Amino acid sequence: MAKDQTRFVDAGTLKADTDALAALTAIGGYAPANAAFTLTKLNAASDALKLAADAFAQAEAGWQTARDANVAAQWTFHNAMLGAKQQVLAQFGDDSDEAQAVGLTKKSERAKLSAKVKAAAATAK
Repeated sequence: MAKDQTRFVDAGTLKADTDALAALTAIGGYAPANAAFTLTKLNAASDALKLAADAFAQAEAGWQTARDANVAAQWTFHNAMLGAKQQVLAQFGDDSDEAQAVGLTKKSERAKLSAKVKAAAATAK
């Protein structure tokens, strides 16, 4: 038995297990001493795996659809807010309190480039 049974089993291992079950089915006279490993129980475990894998795939597809809808709604809202901010600038100006209220920086409060920046760039050459 594996130590960490909280992770997915490797696809190659599952393929090998499926192949071994097919081979075991073909073996005549298979009668295990432990009743937990009869062909009936092994086939039931295989069927349960197929059902669980199908349910997982459907849930994953549903989650991806919901995620895509959420992302689309986020971008729709974000783009609408960018447009609204542009409308505030057009209506009230780029140095207004209204522009600041919607999260924009007033034109008069923007940092100005100083001569020191230009001088430092010139000395770096």
